[in-house]
Amino acid sequence: MMKLKMYINGEWRESSSKAIRDIINPANGEVIAQAAEGTLEDAEAAIQAARDAFDSGIWSDLPAAERASYLYKIADKLEERHKELVELEVLDNGKTRGEAEFDIEDAAVCFRYYAGLITKPAGETFDVPDPNIHSMVVREPVGVAGLVVPWNFPMLMSVWKIAPALAAGNTIVFKPAEITPVTAVKVFEIMEEVGIPAGVANMVLGEGGVIGQTIAESHDVDAISFTGSTQTGRKIMQAATGNIKKISLELGGKSPNIIFDDVDLEIAVDQALFGIFFGAGQVCVAGSRILVQEGLYDRFVERFVERAKKIKVGPGNEEDVEMGAIVSESQMNNILNYIKIGQEEGAVLAAGGKRITERGLDKGFFIEPTVFTDVTQDMRIVQEEIFGPVVTIQKFKDEKEAIELANDVDFGLAGGVFTNDGARALSVIKKLRAGITWINTYHPAFVEAPWGGYKQSGIGRGLGTYGLEDFQEVKQININLNPGMAGWFKG
Repeated sequence: MMKLKMYINGEWRESSSKAIRDIINPANGEVIAQAAEGTLEDAEAAIQAARDAFDSGIWSDLPAAERASYLYKIADKLEERHKELVELEVLDNGKTRGEAEFDIEDAAVCFRYYAGLITKPAGETFDVPDPNIHSMVVREPVGVAGLVVPWNFPMLMSVWKIAPALAAGNTIVFKPAEITPVTAVKVFEIMEEVGIPAGVANMVLGEGGVIGQTIAESHDVDAISFTGSTQTGRKIMQAATGNIKKISLELGGKSPNIIFDDVDLEIAVDQALFGIFFGAGQVCVAGSRILVQEGLYDRFVERFVERAKKIKVGPGNEEDVEMGAIVSESQMNNILNYIKIGQEEGAVLAAGGKRITERGLDKGFFIEPTVFTDVTQDMRIVQEEIFGPVVTIQKFKDEKEAIELANDVDFGLAGGVFTNDGARALSVIKKLRAGITWINTYHPAFVEAPWGGYKQSGIGRGLGTYGLEDFQEVKQININLNPGMAGWFKG
């Protein structure tokens, strides 16, 4: 069994309280690892190590090309350990092997992207009215960055934050989700192996309410980047006001997938299935609200339900499995409760709705792909994020109604539009109050492009150049090329 320790100031440490947490394989309920359960004292030690390292300049003063060389080495190591990391991600999170393979591959791509980006020109000069003044800006690291990530993409979400934070010259205090820390620990093993200086990268394991809250409140932390629920995001935001931290929040979603009646039925159904059931629906941008134009609605529902019932659910390490486990028993119960709520609200349960216990799956956490039809906009299953393999299908008459339904939720993370009319597609996308959108596809994500939402789906953007800027400050520098008296005061 794996024993997972924290990494603080270049040392692997047990919890100061000696407490441990069992890490469960969601496919069978078995304990696969025991992780140190961090304390307030552990979090404070990590923060102090990061503060001291940043103030020393051991990392921030390195030339960008030298910092980049470390990131390239990390990417190489991720690829060397690809098979091992895929297997661990499946065991730790419950996702399918195909999903895990993509995550590990993309993690290496992300490190390489930011290694390349940080060496590119980033300053500016300004032609100001005073000919004696040379005005310019430079970008500098924020300082100590607190990074808190969720359980649905344990490796990928970690790297999406670690890579740009380190590239920019920051030191980090990182907290993985307490129930899925395995591959994050492996990333820190790799960082130690490639020689990242002590104190630059620190990891504390444990409960979000303790570790995450301490990081968010600390006046020695200059920025915090959090991905998770909107409820927790509010707490992070409030805690960060003590020293007015720079904040980046990628929060919940209830994303619409709008399908007009001029599309190919099979393509629309196939893309919509992928939009919601990829990752067992435990994806922040999942297309959990399908809006179908009335001329196609009946045929779409019939075909979608037919195919949803055929999805092979099971342990992610089995070759033919298409949808894996729910990450934990508590999350499974939360999803099942929403399914009950949907039925009580009067929605029609067209497919699924139950925990799967057949075929030896009774010890794991599996739920059937679930489809609700005949829903109304005020239902909780339409308005609230369920974060599981549950989708609602609504009917709309025209473009105007589709946009109204799509935007009538508190979230604005993502959305999709399917139509063969290019002008209409662009018109609808521009009116969609969401930060990540797709036309005639769903889910593609690229490290080069920004990631984040509108409304209660968050603040700031990750990935791309925007993700780097989240971990940088902009400094204005004005140089007097002809020094002389200011001459303002006469005495």
